[in-house]
Amino acid sequence: MNSMTAQDSLLIVDVQNDFCPGGSLAIPAGDAVVPVLNRWIAQGAGLTVASRDWHPPDHMSFSQQGGTWPAHCIQNTPGADFHRDLRLPDDALIISKGMHADFDQYSALDRTELANLLKQQGITRLWIGGLALDVCVRATVLDALQQGFQVNLLLDATRPINVKPGDDQRAIAEMKAAGAAIEHG
Repeated sequence: MNSMTAQDSLLIVDVQNDFCPGGSLAIPAGDAVVPVLNRWIAQGAGLTVASRDWHPPDHMSFSQQGGTWPAHCIQNTPGADFHRDLRLPDDALIISKGMHADFDQYSALDRTELANLLKQQGITRLWIGGLALDVCVRATVLDALQQGFQVNLLLDATRPINVKPGDDQRAIAEMKAAGAAIEHG
């Protein structure tokens, strides 16, 4: 495990109950990312950021509205809560996304102020893990790279949903080609 500095931020993507076993959009072994992320949180350097899907009940991505996904992470429901074992620090920055019914946000940097907030704090490198590797983590990594951050993907701290077989491997290859470092362990 590499050590983080004050110029680093740990960005935890969507480790919410609905994406873990028993949730409405459960990712296989989604909860297995929690102990890995807790080890990174324990390092304590820089800023810890946690993004969350925070959808209204009529969100456009839900299958009932003609979208791709079952209803998930609806605002102020237990499914939208962070996993109970995730030990977010008290000063963690929480970024809500997908709050508007008429557009989707897979990336924690899409139409949020996160990139500006990080830059204002002197953050230059992001360590990213969470759920799901091939959807929201992928989008967040690619946006962060486009915003000029160095990005380390914490591969052991993420799990894919694999809507299509091999989505995870395609996502890893795409993130690596875009400039992300892939971290194991």
